[in-house]
Amino acid sequence: MKDNFYIAQDGSLTRHENTVYFENESTKRALPINKIYSIYAYGRLSFSSGVVDYLAKNGIPIHFFNYYGFYEGTFYPRETLISGDLIVKQAANYLDSKKRLCLAKSFVEGACGNILRNLRYYAREKSELEAHITNIESEFSRLPAAATIPEVMNVEGRIRDLYYNALDEIFPEDYRIIKRSRMPPANRMNTLISFGNSLMYTTVLSEIYNTQLNPTISFLHEPFERRFSLALDASEIFKPIIIDRIILKLVNKNMLSDDCFRGEIGDMLLSEKGKKIFLKEYDEKLSTTIMHRGLDRKVSFKRLIRLELYKLVKHCLGEKEYKPLIMWW
Repeated sequence: MKDNFYIAQDGSLTRHENTVYFENESTKRALPINKIYSIYAYGRLSFSSGVVDYLAKNGIPIHFFNYYGFYEGTFYPRETLISGDLIVKQAANYLDSKKRLCLAKSFVEGACGNILRNLRYYAREKSELEAHITNIESEFSRLPAAATIPEVMNVEGRIRDLYYNALDEIFPEDYRIIKRSRMPPANRMNTLISFGNSLMYTTVLSEIYNTQLNPTISFLHEPFERRFSLALDASEIFKPIIIDRIILKLVNKNMLSDDCFRGEIGDMLLSEKGKKIFLKEYDEKLSTTIMHRGLDRKVSFKRLIRLELYKLVKHCLGEKEYKPLIMWW
């Protein structure tokens, strides 16, 4: 079984036969090539062209994050599963305004459905969440009438704002969002959300690499240069399922302490300890399995992402209309 490898220290990658080694002054860690799925580099990482060539031949992406934990970019190996037929049809779904609008609305439908699942779970104990749920449902009811992508994005943005307001009813005072801020994040909760969302984006990107989809052709988000915007689309569905639930667990179970954060820019950033705690929970979440209703077998959360992308493939090929994943558990 292949795993994600998280590198939180400065160091270098070297190769010896079928193994890649991470090395620095105090550590030498072996990464057998047949065990690596993706590499997440949170420290300064040096490596030779030979290592890059070796990782590329084995289809292993490296996701780079800067000193502050912000996503910088991805080494994306040459695609080996490329399909000209699918790329043409994926682009056709983007170029046809009606088809693109339909897919864009589906991503928002999935995101909103999973947001509401989270809130309804906590509403059993916090009745004040009911008003927030009603407001989100009211905003979601505007989605069918949205006639352009900007209108769809506006609905999604308002739903997300209402959701963050609702989460502040759940989180203790020290972990309230108050207002969403990104670079830099203004407080602890914004730090956790930004860190988690970057992980979600790169994980989805790794899964896209293992399909025939083109990561630059998207439907909800505009496909700009130098970004893999399809990963942004699919991430919307999984952020409430994976990232938000991890954060709720970390905060509500008091798994984070003051030394998990450091104040250098804005107000708060994750310390090395904080990153390790979050990454451990993230890896465990991706490996957690649930009984899939359609397949009648257990699948991991990581596999759910790939299955969602396969559904998008079938939609683009005209085999089956795409319906977004909404939690049933």
